[in-house]
Amino acid sequence: MVSVSSNVCLLAMKLTAGFLSGSVSIISEAIHSGMDLIASCIALFSVRKSDIPPDRSHPYGHDKIENISGVIEAVLILIASAWIIFAAVRHLIQPAKIESLGLGFLVMLISALVNAFVSRYLYKVAKEEHSVALAADALHLKADVLTSLGVGIGLFGIWIASRLGYDLYFLDPVIAIGVALFIIKEAVEMLIQAFQPLVDHSLDEGELTIIAEAIQQHCPGIDDCHDLRTRRAGRRRHIDFHLTLPSEMTVAQSHDICDQIERDIEQRLPYSAVLIHVEPMGHK
Repeated sequence: MVSVSSNVCLLAMKLTAGFLSGSVSIISEAIHSGMDLIASCIALFSVRKSDIPPDRSHPYGHDKIENISGVIEAVLILIASAWIIFAAVRHLIQPAKIESLGLGFLVMLISALVNAFVSRYLYKVAKEEHSVALAADALHLKADVLTSLGVGIGLFGIWIASRLGYDLYFLDPVIAIGVALFIIKEAVEMLIQAFQPLVDHSLDEGELTIIAEAIQQHCPGIDDCHDLRTRRAGRRRHIDFHLTLPSEMTVAQSHDICDQIERDIEQRLPYSAVLIHVEPMGHK
């Protein structure tokens, strides 16, 4: 809700400043904020839906809704970037004078400050909640901070040049293209991050090491852990593997060891669902 509210205000400010000044870079920033607003609404919806407990139709939960929302956000950003580049190239071919440079610079500065605060807050909450959707939204706003500063600096440069008698209005569409290219890079990274869990991509090496350490801690001297499979769905990590234990162990003893391993993994990697299949030594 914080992200949605801030993006509504910034979108209105940027559209007003963009149309009053005729600056394509400010209008491109307004489009960026419009995409941020849509992304924030999608994130709000997906976070609420993904938190619904598992049910009969979705026994593994609804966590992947966050990943689907991330993919949609990335595609929307790519579409917006293509429009920005098209508009900027048209302004390079048919240049137009920019008015109200001071207003444009002020709006960009306010936008950068607001988004810096909101992005930092979202990153904090995303880390606490292990939320893919909130992390993607925070990344949106972090990029908006950098692009707003870039546009603001460009407008300031055009204003300084005009005072010295130079015409550098071509900088406006050039900066807009730079903004679009930066946004494309951001969108591609987000698309990869959000899409990987949809095809059950494995957890990263650091998390796999944590799992191996937890197993070794509770089963010293036993190195036969095989068929490890991991995947992520939203903030949820799904982990399952086969663990070989001495054949003389009772079912209760094996169960206790598995419980200890599961608790340790879940403590080190929050929101983990661990499933262990026990096999006796010598079993084939």
